[in-house]
Amino acid sequence: MELYEAIYMRQSIGKVRPDPLPRALIEKLLDAGAQAPNHYKVRPWRFVVLTDSARERLGEVMAESFRARFPQVSEEALEKERAKPLRAPVIIAVGVEKPAEPKVDEIENLCAAAAACQNILLAAQAEGLGAIWRTGDAARDPKVKAFLGFAPDQHLIGLLYIGYPAQTPVKPQRPSFEDRTVWM
Repeated sequence: MELYEAIYMRQSIGKVRPDPLPRALIEKLLDAGAQAPNHYKVRPWRFVVLTDSARERLGEVMAESFRARFPQVSEEALEKERAKPLRAPVIIAVGVEKPAEPKVDEIENLCAAAAACQNILLAAQAEGLGAIWRTGDAARDPKVKAFLGFAPDQHLIGLLYIGYPAQTPVKPQRPSFEDRTVWM
């Protein structure tokens, strides 16, 4: 797929088939993510790939955390929370390292990791996959972060759900850049 086609066709695809993705394909997506620009070449992104039963374990952690925040929650709501990681056969959690050197600004690391996410999403699009970038309470939850190997103060900027699309995507209609641009 040509670059501009991938950019213009990329969209959030939340409904994907449960079919597993080959490891080589997942690695190709991760390699695309690692090509993101980053100041001082610190490579601040950290990828955690969840497949198979790891998604179920993440669902348990998410449900436990949900119950801790809302002790009166119904079993039905807990089951819904538990099932969230099962929406796609692959989840790539993207965390961001804190700057280790004073010259590195935290915002630069966050932007680099966000660029890595976008690279992964564009690569998924180019490979004919469906993907969606999710955050929400799980991305800020200390228990979820700990499960994924991140420190409580480390940013978890995204859970990228990836799989083969359940239906053929159509080109999304997006507004122009014009109302968000000033020429000087």
